[in-house]
Amino acid sequence: MNVKSAPRILIVDDKESNLRLLRSTLEPKGYEVVSARSGVEALELVFQNLPDLVVLDVLMPGMTGFEVAQQIRAHPESQGMPVLMLTALSEIRDKVRGLDAGADDFLTKPFHPVELLARVRSLLRIKQLHDELQAKNALLERILMRYISEDVAREILDNPDQNLRLGGQSCEVSVLFADIRGFSHFSEKREALLVTQVLNTVFNRLSPAVFEYRGTLDKYLGDAIMAFYGAPIPSSNNAEQAVRTAWVMMQRFAQLCQDDPITMSELGLGVGISTGEAVVGNVGSERIMGYTVIGKTPNTAKRLQENARPGQILIDERAYQTVQGIAYAREIEPLQLKGYSELVRAYEVLSVKDSLELALPRLTEPAWVI
Repeated sequence: MNVKSAPRILIVDDKESNLRLLRSTLEPKGYEVVSARSGVEALELVFQNLPDLVVLDVLMPGMTGFEVAQQIRAHPESQGMPVLMLTALSEIRDKVRGLDAGADDFLTKPFHPVELLARVRSLLRIKQLHDELQAKNALLERILMRYISEDVAREILDNPDQNLRLGGQSCEVSVLFADIRGFSHFSEKREALLVTQVLNTVFNRLSPAVFEYRGTLDKYLGDAIMAFYGAPIPSSNNAEQAVRTAWVMMQRFAQLCQDDPITMSELGLGVGISTGEAVVGNVGSERIMGYTVIGKTPNTAKRLQENARPGQILIDERAYQTVQGIAYAREIEPLQLKGYSELVRAYEVLSVKDSLELALPRLTEPAWVI
């Protein structure tokens, strides 16, 4: 059982008599009190071990309380820390200056201990509510990022009114589909628990490559991964990002096969990539929606993936034209993709420039190449 520690209060005053008075008022009420006799010392203590409250004198030599408060508010980690200013100054403009500097409350000397304690309790309640809200927001962010890509989560949290509405916008993206070949047959002969473990192992190794190349992980489709590049963060080299992701995925999948040849011997990986215009946004209902990409480009990527053999990365003409500077690919026989009336030109990626990995192992030669 966790025992909650007493609130830590930092008292700051250049006069020892004032520090003794504050300490004798606060410590009998169960507060942990630390003290500083200058603004510089106070800031050192603040950032060494963040207190729950700072009781701060204003008129101090060297660095005034106004300046200390400004420094506290300038750092993200201490922005939510309450500051109570104590001073002999009584002019309204001095109080306004203190509040503008970042103080949360203002108490004029000489003060009554009862009033000081009341203000301390009030500010500590505010601090507790702030901490609880921060913890809930952090939990929400962690949960959100378990289900959607980090960039999408950031976009939603930064502008929820805009980003939680149905609809989307047209932009150029590159879409990647990576499918585990042979997984349906593999799963027929094994217990569901083992099938799930293998699937999670593969996804745990492959999925990080999407984020490493600034992609958006759209979803898991059974034994396949769908990702896209160029949204919500625009990118001028989204095709390169997709191809590099596919290349890394292939290397990591090959390593998995080497590490566990018995389990992985029946499995392979096929990848399809397409670049072009698509609508990116929220699809679904007001109650449940998904951030995804719609249009011919993702359809083409999926069909290319369906035609890719184990160990093969297939890309379309637009992607090929974009990545010629970083990838070596050769054209294969035009494909009759499902649902397409015309043949589609496709290219097989054989190597990627500036990659530390070896070329992909050749399983079988294409039936026809240029």
